[in-house]
Amino acid sequence: MSVDPKAGHLPDPQSLVDLSRLVSAYYTLHPDPANPAEAVSFGTSGHRGSSLKSAFNEDHILAITQAIVEYREEKGITGPLFVAMDTHALSEPAFRSALEVLAAHGVETRIDNGAGLPAGSNTEGGSYGYTPTPALSHAILNYNGGRRNGFADGVVITPSHNPPEDGGFKYNPPNGGPADTDVTKAVQDRANQILRDKLKDVKRVPFAQALKAEATRTHDYVGEYVGDLKLVLDMEAIAGSGLKLAVDPLGGAGVAFWPRIAEEYKLPLTVLSTLVDATFRFMHIDWDGKIRMDCSSPYAMAGMIQNKDKFDVSWACDTDHDRHGVVAKSVGLLNPNHYLSVAIEYLFQNRSEWSKDAAVGKTLVSSSMIDRVAGGIGRKVLEVPVGFKWFVTGLSDGSLGFGGEESAGASFLTIAGKSWSTDKDGPIMGLLAAEMTARTGKDPGELYQALTSKYGTPAYQRIDAAATKEQKAKLAKLSPEQVTTKELAGEPITQVLTNAPGNGAAIGGLKVATANGWFAARPSGTEDVYKIYAESFQGEEHLRQIQDEAKALVDAALKS
Repeated sequence: MSVDPKAGHLPDPQSLVDLSRLVSAYYTLHPDPANPAEAVSFGTSGHRGSSLKSAFNEDHILAITQAIVEYREEKGITGPLFVAMDTHALSEPAFRSALEVLAAHGVETRIDNGAGLPAGSNTEGGSYGYTPTPALSHAILNYNGGRRNGFADGVVITPSHNPPEDGGFKYNPPNGGPADTDVTKAVQDRANQILRDKLKDVKRVPFAQALKAEATRTHDYVGEYVGDLKLVLDMEAIAGSGLKLAVDPLGGAGVAFWPRIAEEYKLPLTVLSTLVDATFRFMHIDWDGKIRMDCSSPYAMAGMIQNKDKFDVSWACDTDHDRHGVVAKSVGLLNPNHYLSVAIEYLFQNRSEWSKDAAVGKTLVSSSMIDRVAGGIGRKVLEVPVGFKWFVTGLSDGSLGFGGEESAGASFLTIAGKSWSTDKDGPIMGLLAAEMTARTGKDPGELYQALTSKYGTPAYQRIDAAATKEQKAKLAKLSPEQVTTKELAGEPITQVLTNAPGNGAAIGGLKVATANGWFAARPSGTEDVYKIYAESFQGEEHLRQIQDEAKALVDAALKS
């Protein structure tokens, strides 16, 4: 991975996206559904793209929303549709387009009541604010709790931490979490049919009419989420800790949430900024020269890392607040795998009301440190393919106490062992870092060092290798029998997986493990590369050996 020389620096003004061109393209460019790059395509987290490339335009949103309305009717989902949007420039145009369709169909829609706007914003005249992904998930679960019919679902308008020129649109069914593949395929296929039919089946009304429609109702996402935080975290311990804490919303959907959290719970928390600027000019440039609100990237988080000594613990969340990045005074920005391991050990030892059978959920490309920690505290591990959707059922019924991904997304149960959010929740992961520091006297970096003393020190890295579309398709369909070697980096191979051990689902690639190391290879969904995740508990040199042999092994399997 070559690092751009601008990485870690603030962007030049001339490199910022032209917002007027971006929004204009949303309305004026029309996608060709016959072109895969311009058709509706739901990945692991909804449809994403840029209006400048005809990949996220009004036609897409009208078609997707119409498809969701039809899906709800087919499945008998008659409760309200909760709608959230983040601060990307394309999010509000998409919100407007979606609401026009929803109101035309009389769908009861719950939008932010204006409390989600930063302090000082004008909320008169039917204004509406920003809503983090976990706040929407929490609202759906609260509404559906105890119901037998009339269930609610939701839409999140966000491309997550993607660059400023991108937009995103995601559907969350009544379980509150990311939709499964059968749902997204149905919506995707119908939306593309609507595009091919030139939107003739789309029903819509003007936005001003939609905003005032009887079915369009406001919801206090801020008040509900903030008020319930005491159910999932020891807010009193944080308030009385005497720690110096800080959070940076990174100009995202939580800008109005953090001041309310600090005020309501009297936390020693400095909110570093509530600025909303859709160019995201305040972000440090990521590794590849792009602006990306990735709170797990040391390049994007360069500013907070520089100021780590000013606070005992600080953290940031990405644009829709479903990811977290924790900065500890002891070590700086924690690697996501490191923090997941620390969080798991702390939570399962400090949540006495959780079921003794509640397991740890991890994706198969997450660190094996998680497995060692879980073994040490006597908990089972549910290892699943990449995608938070695989944790939804477990977080709903309490069979999972915690679910986390190596890409810095996680959620966990309430103190009482009940469901909190079935989507990734960045705010509770940031506040958890404060709680564990308050109650243990050690920050997450120090707690991770204690884990390495007990379980060993892993070296972990992801690299990319070139692959054609045909090779990527073959990689996604490999069988264990195609791996003929018996050793990896000098150790006997103990596992060859093409299906996840936790649920038997296809991983869309290959994972090979030994006693002290492993690698997983998966095709990229957007580039002509495949990704190799690798880890060693025997040091950096052993990791390099695993990576080299992994590439050779995969190349050989692709040729067989």
